[in-house]
Amino acid sequence: MSFISTVFVGFLLITASVYFLVPARWQWIVLLSASYVFYFAAGIELAIFLLFTTIIVFVAGRMLGKLNQEYRVRLKSGRDIGKEEKKQLKEFFSKRKKRIVIVMLLINFGILFVLKYLPVFADSMGAPLSSVWPGFEMPIFHFLLPLGISFYTFQAMGYIIDLYRDKFQPERNLAKFALFLSFFPQIIQGPISRYDELAMQLYAPHQFDYKRVKFGLELMLWGYFKKMVIADHLAILTGTVFGNPEQYQGLYLIVTAMLSWIELYVDFSGGIDITRGVAEIFGIVLPENFNRPFFARSLSEFWRRWHITLNNWWRDYIFYPLTLSKAFVSLGKKCRRYFGNDAGKKIPAMIALLVVRVINS
Repeated sequence: MSFISTVFVGFLLITASVYFLVPARWQWIVLLSASYVFYFAAGIELAIFLLFTTIIVFVAGRMLGKLNQEYRVRLKSGRDIGKEEKKQLKEFFSKRKKRIVIVMLLINFGILFVLKYLPVFADSMGAPLSSVWPGFEMPIFHFLLPLGISFYTFQAMGYIIDLYRDKFQPERNLAKFALFLSFFPQIIQGPISRYDELAMQLYAPHQFDYKRVKFGLELMLWGYFKKMVIADHLAILTGTVFGNPEQYQGLYLIVTAMLSWIELYVDFSGGIDITRGVAEIFGIVLPENFNRPFFARSLSEFWRRWHITLNNWWRDYIFYPLTLSKAFVSLGKKCRRYFGNDAGKKIPAMIALLVVRVINS
């Protein structure tokens, strides 16, 4: 069900009407039902992956929550134990939690890789491998891609890692957790939300607020304008030039390449505006994903303003854990010894940043 369709407008109107008419304690059930109707519209068979992720992450979250609670109880009951015993106790529970996290990461990112990236990887490696081994043929993979698999996978893994860090208590209601992963406005293209920022908004009752609904509709209209008026017309121009590059000179290609960036921005950010506008109608605030990136004064600032929630995800769950890990701390010490204090500090951070950029490409 595309956001840019009369079917979606009708679906949104019905959902919002029911949402504000039912008793407040049932509102989250309306959102959950609407989210799965929205998802089933893309193909009931594809919902199996979303349900599988929801169930295993929910169970793993409960397991991590129990370990966190057990650790706190053991720590509290042993107030007189020494620092070494406390350190051993922390390491014991940390190892048990790490096993759960690693299994979850392997399963969920494994599914994401196989369904989304394996076909691309096979296509790109086919020619190089056949040149090395004549007659070699790379298997062709064609998979049906579940709707929003990247976004709900990142959101689910953020939830698991935050529980490993004992940031909050795990959700005890499977249906409520299912809503957190499947909330229909954001499942297509984000933004990626954190559990402690979004969940309570989804479950809390919301009264009809004319100003908020008006703001949500205005945000949606702005998103539709960016996508349907600006992006779609730019797509005609860029498609014409890139479709026949031999007919155009260098300046045309340079200008068109610049316009293609603008097209990508207004199309993506327009979709996010629609998403945020829909959520605002229900009284739910989603994080901004773009902050005028083309006004950035440097390349690093540009990336901080572009797809903010995804870049923040990489920063908090990949970059910082890598740079603060024992291996990278040890690497930093060796680099300072051989390359000096200034360069030695930067090398591990540059390696971690390279890792993020490679897996984000």
